Amino acid sequence: MAFDIEMIKKVYATFGERVDAARELVGRPLTLSEKILYAHLWDEKSNKAFTRGVDYVDFAPDRVAMQDATAQMALLQFMQAGRPKVAVPSSVHCDHLITAKLGAEIDLPHAKTESAEVFDFLSSVSNKYGIGFWKPGAGIIHQVILENYAFPGGMMIGTDSHTVNAGGLGMLAIGVGGADACDVMAGLPWELKFPKLIGVKLTGKLNGWTSAKDVILKVAGILTVKGGTGAIVEYFGDGATNLSCTGKGTICNMGAEIGATTSTFGYDDSMERYLRATNRADVADAANAVKAHLTGDAEVYAEPEKYFDQLIEINLDELEPYLNGPFTPDLATPISQMKEVAAANGWPTKVEWGLIGSCTNSSYEDLSRAASVAKQAIDKGLGKKAEFGINPGSEQVRFTADRDGLLDTFTNLDATIFTNACGPCIGMWDRTGAEKQEKNTIVHSFNRNFAKRADGNPNTYAFVTSPEIVAALAIAGDLSFNPLTDTLTNDKGEQVKLDEPTGWELPEKGYAVDDAGYQAPAEDGSNIEVKVSPTSHRLQLLDPFAAWEGTDLKGLKLLIKAKGKCTTDHISMAGPWLKFRGHLDNISNNLLIGAVNFFNDKTDTVKNQLTGEYGPVPATQRTYKADGIGSIVVGDENYGEGSSREHAAMEPRHLGVRAVLVKSFARIHETNLKKQGMLGLTFANKEDYNKIQEDDTIDILGLTEFAPNKPLTLVLHHADGTTEQFDVNHSYNEQQIEWFKAGGALNIIRREAAAKAAKN
Repeated sequence: MAFDIEMIKKVYATFGERVDAARELVGRPLTLSEKILYAHLWDEKSNKAFTRGVDYVDFAPDRVAMQDATAQMALLQFMQAGRPKVAVPSSVHCDHLITAKLGAEIDLPHAKTESAEVFDFLSSVSNKYGIGFWKPGAGIIHQVILENYAFPGGMMIGTDSHTVNAGGLGMLAIGVGGADACDVMAGLPWELKFPKLIGVKLTGKLNGWTSAKDVILKVAGILTVKGGTGAIVEYFGDGATNLSCTGKGTICNMGAEIGATTSTFGYDDSMERYLRATNRADVADAANAVKAHLTGDAEVYAEPEKYFDQLIEINLDELEPYLNGPFTPDLATPISQMKEVAAANGWPTKVEWGLIGSCTNSSYEDLSRAASVAKQAIDKGLGKKAEFGINPGSEQVRFTADRDGLLDTFTNLDATIFTNACGPCIGMWDRTGAEKQEKNTIVHSFNRNFAKRADGNPNTYAFVTSPEIVAALAIAGDLSFNPLTDTLTNDKGEQVKLDEPTGWELPEKGYAVDDAGYQAPAEDGSNIEVKVSPTSHRLQLLDPFAAWEGTDLKGLKLLIKAKGKCTTDHISMAGPWLKFRGHLDNISNNLLIGAVNFFNDKTDTVKNQLTGEYGPVPATQRTYKADGIGSIVVGDENYGEGSSREHAAMEPRHLGVRAVLVKSFARIHETNLKKQGMLGLTFANKEDYNKIQEDDTIDILGLTEFAPNKPLTLVLHHADGTTEQFDVNHSYNEQQIEWFKAGGALNIIRREAAAKAAKN
């Protein structure tokens, strides 16, 4: 039986009538995305047809998911909300705090010891508040969600940008910050601007070396890292139904890389097969009863240009494998062109590492197809030319793959089997030699490849591709190798060609596992005490942020004017910093240390206006805070893209930054800033970015009349005594303005909980 089956049945019980009501209200056929959105309105009696990209709407998600790095801050906030138990089914997954180095047998026990304090905290707080807890080694959150919790037509939020992976099972699963998760766990509505819709029509069928990964790699090349911002991507067509469920998950997963709110597919036979294979026949039966409502209306898919804001068409019959990168996941190169493109750009073509895994590509199907390539290398006398590492997606996948001999195939090729965890994908990789910062190339089946992302080396050129192509390039050791056309020299001096990969959508003998790693919460957690040591370096109870003082903000110092790409990795790095995700003050020592300073093209070196000296960003900001001086951060386009980590918003808030002014924001980061009581502003005229000078003192005027759709005024006081002023925009609605005034959304939750408790 599935987890939360009664909740799922409850969703389906009214799904049809809510969809029918929405269709009548909107006055036209509905896309799948619209059906799920309208079926999850907080106000079930709402009679408004919402405008895409304009209206802020309150929703009622079915569940919440958190991974260990982000769960710490989310649950530290929830502990202040005044509730005895979470209001919706929720889960915590320990997958981020495990460093990949020597292999699972050594790395996992080391992580359990090193992060015991954090794991114990998450286990106890989950036990107390009714949250399902998945232990270290149980698997990567998004694979575990797909195997256990995802269901067609559902809505889920998760404190990780790749929560969207569950779209592979027909959900609207959306990445958020911990404050949003806290709201939903506290029984409050979740707010989202009603998304625009991008349709992707898939025709044909994958063949040969091409995989589901190549669909999203191509889409990323078309839409770029911000082309999906504010939109849901909905896939449909005969090509979509020809994909496996886990393949659909891969495509949805990397939708985070185009900035999409989420991505999804309509319920079909592949999803039913996957549900039944993962012991959720009850969910499949329930979904079948409302199947007509779990996909877009036929009229929509017949004339999609009428119903989507943008339409893309891809013929899977003609699609070829892609390699995306380096340094950005949207730089898409077909494998047939890589040799010429790499030469033209001076990219190093010797492949040092091939890595398979992450939440994007670590299913049984992924491992089986990559193993078929590895087996050929062994059988044909090829061996491998690059180091090779594997991260299975879950203990269930690992156990089943081990039973079926897939892991033996990898180890026979001298691959390292890492823990069922994120590992190198999120920077938790203790790579030998990375500290030398030598120029080198790696290929992986992950989702992101920003500079320093995997190993901390800014000179590692990382390329994103499918597991089978990773295997082929690890065997060849050459980025320019094309397995579709090229041959390799084996140990007998013969020229041999790799055959097309083969694999299994689902294990022929079914899935198996001895211990999946799940801990159910206590029925009554009222007597469970959650302890946080006041001297801990890993965990720190939160103090409320101060409310707005009721005046305009004047005399702000420019902390940094960030140049170019500034992701949440640049604002709050992962890797070794993950250990401080539960300690706001300690992790704030990584604030913006990866951002490039516009004025000197250096990282972590900014001018302290009080001393005239240059120093690290966090230390400089702490000086301003100590003197009671507020500051402002200025950024470029798509500021805050990438991971959902709210630390990138909480750290500047904690250290006294009052506003972030940029050309444009990534969705999740902008929301996180608002939730924490920060001002997230955009240039009305993007050219005004060039007016910001290094020694500026800045005023923000108009806050005493702060209102939706009303610009604020920025005044620059230059060091030479001159001033300039211009309008800056914001996207705050009335509720979000109240968050700002209160000093953060959590302050309002806490205040309301206290009032309710006093009344009772």
